Amino acid sequence: MKFIYAKETWRRTVVLSFQTLGILYGRLSTAPLYAFGSINPSDIKSGQQIYELFSFVFWTLTIIPLLKYAFIVLKVDDNGEGGTFALYSLLCRHANVGLLPSDISTTELMHQEEGTPSKMKVESRARRAIGRYKSSHYLMLFLALLGSCMIICDGIFTPALSVLSATSDLRRSLSKLAARFTSSEKARHSVDKYLKRYIPVPAACAILVCLFMLQRYGTNRIGVIFAPIVIIWLMFISGFGMYNIFHHPQILWAISPAYMFRFIKKIDISSWKLLSSIGLCIAGSEAMFADLGHFSKRSIKVTFVFLVYPALVLCYAGQAAFFSKHLGTSDDVAHLSESITHRHLQHIFTILSLFASLVGSQATITATFSIINQCQALACFPRVKVIHTSEKVHGQVYVPDANWLIMVLSLTILIGFRDISAIANATGLAVICGMLVTTCLMSLIIALQWEKTAVFLSLSFLLFFGSIEALYLSSCFLNFSKGTWCIVILSLIFLTIMVSWHYGTIKKYEFDIENKVTVDWLTELSPGLGVSRVPGIGFIHTNIVTGIPAFFSHFITNIPAFHEVLILVSFKSLPVPYIPKNERYLIGRIGHKDYKIFRCIVRYGYRDHVRNINDFEDQIISSIGEFIAREERHHEALFLQEGTMIILGSRMTDGNVLVPVVVGGEQSESGQDVADIENPTTTTTTTTTKRKKVRFMLPANSPKMNPSVRKELQQLVDARESGTAYFLGHSHLKVRKGSNFVKQFLVKVYAFLDKNCREPPIALDIPHAALLEVGMVYTI
Repeated sequence: MKFIYAKETWRRTVVLSFQTLGILYGRLSTAPLYAFGSINPSDIKSGQQIYELFSFVFWTLTIIPLLKYAFIVLKVDDNGEGGTFALYSLLCRHANVGLLPSDISTTELMHQEEGTPSKMKVESRARRAIGRYKSSHYLMLFLALLGSCMIICDGIFTPALSVLSATSDLRRSLSKLAARFTSSEKARHSVDKYLKRYIPVPAACAILVCLFMLQRYGTNRIGVIFAPIVIIWLMFISGFGMYNIFHHPQILWAISPAYMFRFIKKIDISSWKLLSSIGLCIAGSEAMFADLGHFSKRSIKVTFVFLVYPALVLCYAGQAAFFSKHLGTSDDVAHLSESITHRHLQHIFTILSLFASLVGSQATITATFSIINQCQALACFPRVKVIHTSEKVHGQVYVPDANWLIMVLSLTILIGFRDISAIANATGLAVICGMLVTTCLMSLIIALQWEKTAVFLSLSFLLFFGSIEALYLSSCFLNFSKGTWCIVILSLIFLTIMVSWHYGTIKKYEFDIENKVTVDWLTELSPGLGVSRVPGIGFIHTNIVTGIPAFFSHFITNIPAFHEVLILVSFKSLPVPYIPKNERYLIGRIGHKDYKIFRCIVRYGYRDHVRNINDFEDQIISSIGEFIAREERHHEALFLQEGTMIILGSRMTDGNVLVPVVVGGEQSESGQDVADIENPTTTTTTTTTKRKKVRFMLPANSPKMNPSVRKELQQLVDARESGTAYFLGHSHLKVRKGSNFVKQFLVKVYAFLDKNCREPPIALDIPHAALLEVGMVYTI
């Protein structure tokens, strides 16, 4: 849950600042392990060139994380949430560029508010231009998906890079220890060769396996000691940075931007490639905005400005000073561990670097789980199981399927490359691409929201920050043959999966809209078919929010019978982070009240933890009972056309609603949650819970209750006691004849993913005994 404080005290800021160190700044703080360390000393022409590279480090740290993120990007949030999808959701709402499955009726229903006037700004020229062209809508979605792909790829490469850097320090530490007990140069060489072969990669593989196996316990549990580790780490590396600066104070002159211009003036291909490693110094800066929902803006700024930023500057300055003065002395001189001149403290550094690498890896893995959950909520990722690992911190999730896939891919990268430089080149591309996506989306937000000088500010932001990030991006592509190609292939694979799933979801929805039947067909024509009503409640899960889904009319045509109470349930994800519980359910009646057919729309945001299936059924029935009681008070509601809904969530207190009674239950290891039928997922909590069996009763004494209301409520209770059934459509996709290759490819990929991801009944945790699946052929 995201806690909101009317006025944040400094005491609260200090507490949040401490927490940010373990979760938010873990990745950025461990970047010194591989920023300079991924550079091959043989590629450095002189010590003066190291000064020039440090100038790039200093100004990049100052411009990107400090100026861009801490002082500009943090000003724009989506109800307290940050990240790629937060910017995209803002564009969806303010520029109407969303491509999520919807029609006119859906849009009207989704924006219903009781007595709340429209808060949309008067349309600006920029908003009209963006909303007018469909190509701009696809561009916005492509940018959001590209940014998501880069976060996932970063989650694959960063653990391998961080842990391999730490185990390489372990190998160097063991080599120095072995050298103390061996006098023979030949024996030392033999031991060093043996350690190079059997320590860095095997040890990194073992550590990665353990790290990914611990993910099921959640960040909240395994992250208790993260903040102290990062504080000790920052104090340690900044302390030795100051020590090296004291002995080589000339490095301070490199703060001057003249060193950067000197580097650019004599640039060539070999030296330009070095910038891809320097770009890693800002790896993890995106977390300052992406994890905004867990912290306050002031705590993020205070921690970075007063601790993280100065500590990193001192660390890089000291490392560059040592590197420049000892260039050519050894092959490992570029690594951070070599700048720790004290022999015994080098071994302490090795242990600290192992723990710090785990913290940095954990941050990227958690971010990967979070972005997969958001993509899934917005129908851009196949159905996977999602576990919410914390009841207090909203958004901390664990995705088992993704966890094992990332582990396998990370191990494959580690074993395949076995080289820090190659993995660093690929990681740099993922980091810079993600930042460039944020820059593009942020410039559009500026154009839409800051309208007085919108065009000038937007272009200035895009050109200034975009040109710096494009500089590093070009350097990454120069290393295409040295590792960068791998990130390109992986991102294309993930992008294909996301685009195919989104395309297939939209086409299925359009088919449902085109082939839906009217309510009159069910309520007026069905008696002519000899349809009978059977006791019980029938839940019809459908994507559409008006009319009757085609699969149910297909069912009625073949088996002319349905339950005495029908509830058409639609789950709709909105481009907002959270939906308040008292605004989650929209209830409406279909046809005359004698038909006892209702429609329920369950709304949720891309960061919402959706409800337990048993609790969900109870909530629906309770909300319908409340709807029946409220409907009587507004007689005009008896004549409302379909599509008019009432927002329900807060219980009535006058005793005229159904009374839930817990009659017992059975023990369950984890609570299963339900998500949208378009893209359902299963979410669980790691705590052991009891499944409750709830029965509903009418209030014993309620003189205000109308007899007709009491009668209908009793019918609803009796139907619940008779049992419930769930109707789901089982789709079979078929491509239309004459479709182009791209459409055929996307549909086939979607069909493959649909067959191999979690089945909707399992994802929705629907009891098999109560499930009725109706097959439908979708020709798209």
